[in-house]
Amino acid sequence: MDLQIAGKRALVTGGSKGIGKAVAEVLAAEGCDLILVARDAQALEDTAQAIRAKNQVNVETIAADLSSDAAVKSVVTQVGEIDILVNNAGAIPPGTLTQVDDATWRKAWDLKVYGFISMCREVYPAMAARKSGVIVNIIGHAGESHPPGYIAGAAGNAALMGFTKALAHGAHADGIRVVGINPGAILTERAIMLARTKAEAQFGDAERWPELHKSLPFGRAGLPEEVAHTAAFFASPLSAYTSGTILTINGGKE
Repeated sequence: MDLQIAGKRALVTGGSKGIGKAVAEVLAAEGCDLILVARDAQALEDTAQAIRAKNQVNVETIAADLSSDAAVKSVVTQVGEIDILVNNAGAIPPGTLTQVDDATWRKAWDLKVYGFISMCREVYPAMAARKSGVIVNIIGHAGESHPPGYIAGAAGNAALMGFTKALAHGAHADGIRVVGINPGAILTERAIMLARTKAEAQFGDAERWPELHKSLPFGRAGLPEEVAHTAAFFASPLSAYTSGTILTINGGKE
């Protein structure tokens, strides 16, 4: 299916690994030029080279820590105008209320919560001036399921869900669409690493990590590309009347 986004410029944060990398690959396959942002310069360049080898698109990289407003402003200044923003950077650590101290909580939110908000604030005026643009926020299912053992992530994701909807409720007047995706358990590199560690502790064999996912819907975790294809569709004219929507991708798990 042609998503009609060839030639668009897309900025993907957290674009070197996991879901962000998968989103970048799908957008590139659809003909989008990319700007990938993450903290690890080498991982960014490795991803960019792999994408360039497969697709005739421009791929720029910017190594930056988006946990400060100054860094976000610097990135957007370097990038210039974009058509699509995919906010994906950030991983909030697990823990209960008493396990996650204030410094850890604030540091995680600076990147995942305020980083998303700051990036939207910086790209919004140029999109509004053109009366065109799409913002896709990759948030997380914990914002709906509220696990007590992931309280900082649950609260942060819930905040981003509210932010996404509130922004969308006014953005249509400026010709901008804002959508969100709440992934559940997704088989990223980090998820596999954590599963291998848990399998080693539980079974004495790290290679048995797939057994940990048998209780999930369809007996497996989701794949990054299954989220990425949805993000690309949301960003396309084929989804032109979709805004303020937050789609859960978790296989139907309660």
